Amino acid sequence: MRAVEEGGRKKEDGGRLAGAEGSGARQVTIGDVTELRVEQVRPSGSGFFTYVDIGSIDRDSKTIVAPKTMPKSEAPSRARQLLRAGDVLVSMTRPNLNAVALVPSELDGAIASTGFNVLRPKRIEGKALYYTVQTTQFVEAMCSKVQGALYPAVRPSDIASYIFHLPSSLSVQRSIVATIDAQLSRLEAGVAALQRAQANLKRYRASVLKAACEGRLVPTEADLARREGRDYETGAQLLQRILAERRKAWTGKGKYKEPEPPDTTGLPELPEGWCWASVGQLSTKVVDGVHKKPTYVPSGIPFVTVRNLTAGAGISLERLHYVTEADHAEFSKRTNVERGDILISKDGTLGVVRIVDTDVAFSVFVSVALVKPVCRAMGMFLLHALSAPQVQLQMVPKGSGLQHIHLEDLRADCIPVAPMEEQHRIVAEVERRLSIADRLMANLGDDLGRAGRMRQAVLLGAFGGRASLASASTG
Repeated sequence: MRAVEEGGRKKEDGGRLAGAEGSGARQVTIGDVTELRVEQVRPSGSGFFTYVDIGSIDRDSKTIVAPKTMPKSEAPSRARQLLRAGDVLVSMTRPNLNAVALVPSELDGAIASTGFNVLRPKRIEGKALYYTVQTTQFVEAMCSKVQGALYPAVRPSDIASYIFHLPSSLSVQRSIVATIDAQLSRLEAGVAALQRAQANLKRYRASVLKAACEGRLVPTEADLARREGRDYETGAQLLQRILAERRKAWTGKGKYKEPEPPDTTGLPELPEGWCWASVGQLSTKVVDGVHKKPTYVPSGIPFVTVRNLTAGAGISLERLHYVTEADHAEFSKRTNVERGDILISKDGTLGVVRIVDTDVAFSVFVSVALVKPVCRAMGMFLLHALSAPQVQLQMVPKGSGLQHIHLEDLRADCIPVAPMEEQHRIVAEVERRLSIADRLMANLGDDLGRAGRMRQAVLLGAFGGRASLASASTG
């Protein structure tokens, strides 16, 4: 039995969509309003075809942004589903990520991966279906049906059985979609403005750190000393003091070896009283963590990896693995993390710099490098210098294709060294400016969170578990 309301006629489809002349919102399943299966094809012969896989979807914009053009002879085995304009793609793997998209007219005839459930609308406005699969209720329902731990996925039948509210009348559906389009368009314009503000703040942070390492943020110690008619310890003299202390603190085996001096070829001229130094000269130790993945235990000593450096502004001690005290003692023979040490991500997201500001004992993985400053009073200055654009370019050159940072390269990276008193002033000014930027960034994050909740409220009000917008439109 079929049900389509058109021109006031009443038809049936197993009772699900039966009703009067398009009035009222009814509960339907996705399977009720989509084709059972789309055409299955296999690219063959010569020529090229357009392929849409999971990586082609932008999860934020819910659009297809990176379809692939490839020879038919190289078609992946999963390239089997023929797409038509207006189809709705729903990734069946990791449904919590909500990788969904509406197929535009220019991709009519493209081939999709079998990793998608391709929903072809029938008796429903296509965009109504597209908005339905973006609701938190849909995502939560799919997450509750996930099967498999290593490759979490849902089945087409799970998606087909999802229940939602839908007005019977196509004209009402189109009216609701038009309302949603208008509301989301305004909301997305606001989100874009917030994201531009975030990008500007990131650029501002970088400009503050760059200026700090060029002696442009506070008066230089050389200028102040000249104005006040006094002497001062230059950066070069400070470096000699650090090298002497480094030599004195040596407890290693064999003859002490002086660290390599900085290679300043191509580096800019520094302000009066400053000098260049290598990371190796300023550190008693530059090492990485344990190279072999340890055996984790339910509780014990925290084990820090790159994700704990990238989770926020500092070193996150949440979402941790733990190792035994015996393993930690063994790992500490190499690293021995202490307050004031500097950690740098050398794998994954490269060049993230954090300072240890806790006395909690923890071990680190090989993906994390540890820099132990000779002069502990320089810790915060080194943190900001290592994070500055001109030092980051040494650490992770643009376009280099680096997959990880080598310790010998890190030891050779050049750091601008200011006189100690000037360092203190620079750190205070950097902290002042960045704290303001951080507060603004947090406010923008809150605003974006509210925008996300408003977007969901719009979608849920139309096609979610409650039919407020649908009822208002049909009334």
